[in-house]
Amino acid sequence: MLDDILRALTELPMSVRVRFAPSPTGYLHMGGARTALFNYLFARKEGGTFVLRIEDTDLERSKPEYTQVILDAMEWLGMTPDEGPYYQTQRFDLYKEKIEELLSAGHAYKCFSSPEELEADREKALAEGRKPMYSRKWRDRSDHPDGEPYVVRIKMPLEGTLTIDDMVQGTVTVDVKELDDFIIARSDGSPTYNFVVVVDDATMNISHVIRGNDHLNNTFRQIPVYKALGFDIPTFGHLPLIDGLSKRKGSASVQVYREQGFLQEAIVNYISRLGWSHGDQEIFTMGELESFFGFDHVGRSSSTFDQDKFLWVNSEWMKRLSPEELAKRWLPYLQEAGYSVELNDRLIAITALMRDRVNTMIALTEESHYFFTEDVTYDEKASKKWLKAGGLEGFGALVERLSALEAWNADAIEAVYKEVMAEFELGMAKVAQPTRIALTGATTSPSVYELVATFDRDVAIARLQTGLAYYSEYVGNA
Repeated sequence: MLDDILRALTELPMSVRVRFAPSPTGYLHMGGARTALFNYLFARKEGGTFVLRIEDTDLERSKPEYTQVILDAMEWLGMTPDEGPYYQTQRFDLYKEKIEELLSAGHAYKCFSSPEELEADREKALAEGRKPMYSRKWRDRSDHPDGEPYVVRIKMPLEGTLTIDDMVQGTVTVDVKELDDFIIARSDGSPTYNFVVVVDDATMNISHVIRGNDHLNNTFRQIPVYKALGFDIPTFGHLPLIDGLSKRKGSASVQVYREQGFLQEAIVNYISRLGWSHGDQEIFTMGELESFFGFDHVGRSSSTFDQDKFLWVNSEWMKRLSPEELAKRWLPYLQEAGYSVELNDRLIAITALMRDRVNTMIALTEESHYFFTEDVTYDEKASKKWLKAGGLEGFGALVERLSALEAWNADAIEAVYKEVMAEFELGMAKVAQPTRIALTGATTSPSVYELVATFDRDVAIARLQTGLAYYSEYVGNA
């Protein structure tokens, strides 16, 4: 009976624990955000744990402000970790302990080769057409010089192959002859990435290491470290890289796209499709992603970052949010642009009117500027085309009747326009375009009835009257 219980326990599936481990040496890049998202979605789909670890051992380049930017971006995108953040700089004692453990067990060794010797070995290998690799001259030596600086190197296997069954790339095998006895501790005692990442993942019980395909070579360096320390080897998944992202510092970061007016839903939606698919569906909520995501639909090939497609996804999300919610999110952009506005029915009405015409919050601000300023500059080309003598009398009647209108809504305003058009035998453009010029300065705007109705009544009438005066003067000077 007891044997049956123990057997059943050992056959239970291992709890999924994944991690996202950015370095705080810059903003959260979109590629990093995609890696974080796939880890997050896998944890949610499997009922597992999503861990955030800050890999801040690069003391010269790591900055606290970058750490905060990363944390803020993760929160903004809705990828709140279940554990963490943990910081590598708070774990140096553990790394030192494990390095000593490897040295004592004979799985690592002290290397006293000078930089000049290493460079000479490298040049010799290149001259002989060989891959530059450390000669391993100190691998089995015990005649260590007293007081001389040294690094610690891991003893890699000397023959055979290493194989991983990758969640994305499939079965991948390398010959150990391609692997070097790499440094796990520098001469100042600080540990290196390929060592600390193993210690961290193992001691944090990470079951699945999901990261970019650029780490695939690192994985084969890390597997012997797992084995030497007696750790279980996790399951690996190496995601395809993303082509087309800008290489300029910070320009392809979540922070920059947020500043440019992209919604968090759109960013999550778009990066989820960079390497993963679910039929022909393009627009996903976070809940749908958590439900649908799986590595059986993550491809091996690189994905291409398409800015036009990204803008389309963002425009779709701007339409999907309620006008109230979109107006709430728009408010900071308007304030940043210097407009004195508050969240009210008028702002919500402007949002509902304008959102279908733009694809970012910045564009929404720019296209809607005439609602938030008293200054209107009349476009000369538009004036020349549409302010004709034949339409002046009708436009004057329109302004007069709108000024007397009591019910200020699109239906009532439309009725006035149709009445004037019929009476003066004018086409729609001959009254609509002068209206747009009067209210906005140009002729590009939404439906003229809704445009007029969205303005505060007194503001609209004042602008129409000023526009009528300009129209009359323009025709008189023609």
